[in-house]
Amino acid sequence: MVINMFKLSRMIRYTMSLVCLLLLLWGNVPAFAQTASSDGDSSITPYLNRAIERVTGFTLDNGMKFIIMENHDAPVVSFVTYADVGGTDEPDGKTGVAHFLEHLAFKGTTKIGTTNYEKEKEVLNRLDQVFMELKAAKKTGDEQKTKELIATFQKVQNEAASYVEQNAFGRIVETAGGVNINAQTSADATLYFYSFPSNKIELWMSLESERFLDPVFREFYKEQNIILEERRLRTENNPIGTMVEAFLGTAFTEHPYKRPTIGYNEDIRNLTRQDVRDFFNIYYGPNNLTISLVGDVNPEKVQQLAQVYFGRYGEKPEPPKVTKVEPKQEETREVTLKLASQPWYLEGYHVPALSHPDSAIYQVISTLLSSGRTSRLYKSLVEEKQVALAAQGFNGFPSDKYPNLMLFYAQTAPKVSLEAVAEALSLEIEKLKTQPVSEMELQRVKNQLRAGLLRSLDSNLGMAKALVEYEVKTGSWRNLFEQVQAIEAVTSADIQRVAKATFVPENLTIGRILPKS
Repeated sequence: MVINMFKLSRMIRYTMSLVCLLLLLWGNVPAFAQTASSDGDSSITPYLNRAIERVTGFTLDNGMKFIIMENHDAPVVSFVTYADVGGTDEPDGKTGVAHFLEHLAFKGTTKIGTTNYEKEKEVLNRLDQVFMELKAAKKTGDEQKTKELIATFQKVQNEAASYVEQNAFGRIVETAGGVNINAQTSADATLYFYSFPSNKIELWMSLESERFLDPVFREFYKEQNIILEERRLRTENNPIGTMVEAFLGTAFTEHPYKRPTIGYNEDIRNLTRQDVRDFFNIYYGPNNLTISLVGDVNPEKVQQLAQVYFGRYGEKPEPPKVTKVEPKQEETREVTLKLASQPWYLEGYHVPALSHPDSAIYQVISTLLSSGRTSRLYKSLVEEKQVALAAQGFNGFPSDKYPNLMLFYAQTAPKVSLEAVAEALSLEIEKLKTQPVSEMELQRVKNQLRAGLLRSLDSNLGMAKALVEYEVKTGSWRNLFEQVQAIEAVTSADIQRVAKATFVPENLTIGRILPKS
């Protein structure tokens, strides 16, 4: 099976959910980046100042935060609800529950998505009871009782389905002109987002507040099968997904980043509706939700409506925080898998979280080595030495709220060994430690990063995601813009200092995919 670069990138990003949105935006450089000015940050300062001036925010009495950015260019608004909970927050044995909850959040409320909730509620409770009895029968090996309960389960599930109005929440949004309704779960967070015409802000307030004030986790077992199928296709039957899961489990020994966000197969199978409900009650309090709105909005009106609709949420205790810290790695770790795949080579180095003072330096290094066809890895491994068909990487793997990995990966060229790829990659990394980066090359990378931010300013949804992510992960949305200044301040000496400390054998994890035959 041939796996190209796009498939690898897509697979890794799915398995780790999504890398920090801003980093992804910075990896997609618009054409004008190639001709950007090299006279420091003067060319972007006006854009940043105008952007900052348009951002305001407030916090409700119950602890729910709102970030608002005005953009009156078009009568549309993008909304992002950011739940500060992801795969890292899941209890042991219940991996995948955060992602499961994301699926169920679109199933409606006691009023949306049902023809008769009182009757539906009785059937759902009966369905849960039959499911638990079925699990017990399977565990004891009672085949006759298992067979009977399977038939009963199917009958009750069909009865529950008779009360469901399919995709009722989505239809309301689309009928009112809403677009891009979706969600995503990462190791760090769960985001819900869509865009509306600006005259539908109150409808959004009503729908989004009801979604998390009065949820009904209907069609649980249907979604369970869908998620299991997702895992089968993306991980178990996909060589890259299989490697990513094994790689994380090797690179991390204690921190929850070692676990897949989609969850382990057995954990997903054993999750119950009560597990999801308990997780929701702990982590979806107003003090753990932050909402960003970007577009044609009036901040005063937004605050009034937010008080009416989201002010109804009762206060909840602070949810537990991740306390496990990954111990310092002391030696090189390796994982090699024989799979039905072309050969792939991966290297990962532990790096600090997004909030670390050296974060900008790591972003520059990542871009310098592995962002696009002008990067060092592509030019050296693919174009000059021709030992790889593809060579790339990124910072923030599997996410970046906590210390994480800088990952590099390459697909070998025909008749080239993994050892040759590893050697070529090592040479490029060593150059960062021994040879100062030229001012011209460093400025080109800075131009790329600045241009990526400018591009994100043109997208309401992209800007809404970036603002809320920096607010939660670093303590202030302003750090999004201050990061640009930090990037401009990065020097060649900074790169050498960080490279020498980071790219050492005791901080390295290696992954190899060898063809099965």
